[in-house]
Amino acid sequence: MSNDRSLDYASQDVQNDSHVFIRSNDGGSAEHVTAEREVWREALGVVLATSAYGISFGALAVASGLDVWQTCVLSLLMFTGGSQFAFVGVFTAGGLAALPSAVASAALLGVRNVAYGMRMSPIVGGGSVRRAAAAHFTIDESTAVAISQTVPRLRQVGFWVTGIGIFVGWNITTLVGALVGDVLGDPKTWGLDAAAAAAFLALLWPRLMQRQAIAVGIAAAVVAASLTPFLMPGLPVLIAALVAILVGWFNWLGRPSPHTETADAGKEGPA
Repeated sequence: MSNDRSLDYASQDVQNDSHVFIRSNDGGSAEHVTAEREVWREALGVVLATSAYGISFGALAVASGLDVWQTCVLSLLMFTGGSQFAFVGVFTAGGLAALPSAVASAALLGVRNVAYGMRMSPIVGGGSVRRAAAAHFTIDESTAVAISQTVPRLRQVGFWVTGIGIFVGWNITTLVGALVGDVLGDPKTWGLDAAAAAAFLALLWPRLMQRQAIAVGIAAAVVAASLTPFLMPGLPVLIAALVAILVGWFNWLGRPSPHTETADAGKEGPA
């Protein structure tokens, strides 16, 4: 009498989430190895795509007035693309006079990494030294790859491979972009001056799926555009960010809270 789970078969193909795993009689080690390879492949794909973008940052940073070594140090120490582009963008517009606003803009965009750190702390585990090391690699991409996994071990693999891989790749491409920027001159000739705006738009666009997100985007854009002629560079962005904070705090145009939904359901009663 045949059985799909019979030990008569040395191995068995198992279809799961569009991936084929090999389950053998040695306790499922082949399945574990295949799953880990899938995480590596996913992480390295993110690494290559993100690292390539560092060339634009290196070229823009040099064009804004930073030296090659200053550009590389910024990537080594700050290591968060959105904050780096914000810093360079504000610095380019206002020079040294806008340096406080540039730092403030970069810091504001980097606040999200604090939330990522709180989410990743139990996943990374280990002692204080391990968590301190992980803090530098806690970025959008490493967090996304990690939390998309369902097994704790695979979450750690996804986090470390993505974080360290992007760190190495980003710094290499930053150096390349800075050197190429010196050779090519003004990046506006090649359209690289629009890279930062295009990157932010690419990050924003997938999130415009709900009324609240669309309202926040439009309101923030209107506030920033209205204040730009009257305030020093960087400040309109900071003030526009308050729009998102207020809308999120009061949940304007958002979904009702679970408590409200429960209360409404209780009032309606069973159908």
